[in-house]
Amino acid sequence: MPMWACDFKGCSKPAVRTGDCILCNRHLCSSHLQTPFHQCPSWEDAEHYDPAAREAEKKEMETLFQKINKEALAARASELRNGICCSIPAFRYDRTRQSSVMGGMNYHIDIVFEDGVVWLARIRRFNATSPPPPLRDHIFQSEFATMKFLEEIAVPTPKVFDFALESHDNSVGVGYMLVEKMAGTSLRWSIASPGQRRKIVEQLADIFIELRKYPFDKMGCLGTSSSHRIGAFARESLTDFNGSHMSPLGPYSSLQEYHTSSIRLILDLIIREEMYSQNPIDAYLIHRFLLDLIPSVLPSQGDLGHQYFLKHADDKGDHILVDKDYNITAIIDWEWAYTAPEAIAFNSPIGLLPVNEFYDGLNTLGEEEKLLAEIFEKKGEPSLAQTVRDGRLQHRFAFCCGYDLSDWKGFLGLFKGLRDAVSIDQGLEWEEWKQIALERYQGDDGFKCLLSKACVMKTGNC
Repeated sequence: MPMWACDFKGCSKPAVRTGDCILCNRHLCSSHLQTPFHQCPSWEDAEHYDPAAREAEKKEMETLFQKINKEALAARASELRNGICCSIPAFRYDRTRQSSVMGGMNYHIDIVFEDGVVWLARIRRFNATSPPPPLRDHIFQSEFATMKFLEEIAVPTPKVFDFALESHDNSVGVGYMLVEKMAGTSLRWSIASPGQRRKIVEQLADIFIELRKYPFDKMGCLGTSSSHRIGAFARESLTDFNGSHMSPLGPYSSLQEYHTSSIRLILDLIIREEMYSQNPIDAYLIHRFLLDLIPSVLPSQGDLGHQYFLKHADDKGDHILVDKDYNITAIIDWEWAYTAPEAIAFNSPIGLLPVNEFYDGLNTLGEEEKLLAEIFEKKGEPSLAQTVRDGRLQHRFAFCCGYDLSDWKGFLGLFKGLRDAVSIDQGLEWEEWKQIALERYQGDDGFKCLLSKACVMKTGNC
């Protein structure tokens, strides 16, 4: 079973708003958003798109390098190690090795101390897909707090030594985080043998069992408080803006409250033409339906006394570092991490899903998911085993909320699987379902507003 192919940060499929263009680094680039609906420009026009995207990325990185005061960064790292000297290699953009130092959101710089210790400077990228500065800082602070919490428990994660936000007082010139450089390489599930896969799954089960020892009282993200207080979510898709005022969602005291607020935000953004601007009618009908489904997707065990547990938000596999013997050396990339009820926090990671069957709408578990449930049982955790076995509905609902509808074929399979899982509107093709939804929601105020806007755009008056 192959791991997920997409390397966009946060992708199961990322929610997008009106369309950010990597080619010209601008929001709402009409020149590059004119492909027909349900087509992806990077696939349909790769001959032209790929070279342009590489050039845009090169310019982005050259601009970032110019902003970094390397001497100030080295001085700060040396200060934190009581004056031990360190060096930073010259910055150079090299597309052939970028995957080892750069993800969708961050660029990593080696800091090499003279005693052989190596740290990483984790620096945020700046392009059209980057969140606004206030949200970027909120995400950064939450990631730092999450990593400090993880240092205190038995989960293999990098130690974090320092962080600073971009400001006039920051002599480095950019926001940064200084973290331990961990041994190992990103897990490549597709080349792992059955025995190696079992070894990874067993270790993941142990990590989940450890995280379960530390419940929180709300659903949200860790803030900067040393008391591990749960605050608002630190994620762009869960944040609203009114001008320059940032309003992140949460924290919440129930999963129902979280689902309701997050879907209502999507519906509001659709009406305000800040999300799904190319297909607002379909997107609104889908999410209005998802709003109605919330009672049907809540876990049967509820929130177990309103206990919530830390969950990695991007668990498709490359967040796991392993050595040559497939021992997990670290779990990395904790931005967006949040607390969630057991049914979500300890569901099988995305990387264990059977990709083809999942997108085809089948709700059977994959072999590695069955293995995870079996291992939980052997370790004396029957409730965690049941969480995995009952987990497909949670996956389906999470994927459909905010899904990028440019991947229309993928969405149709996911949506079919969701409707089958809840036994509502089963067996309907898209056009059949849409006709029913149009009638079902014709009295919805938001939908009427959307139809009125569409009528004005089409005819000039309504």
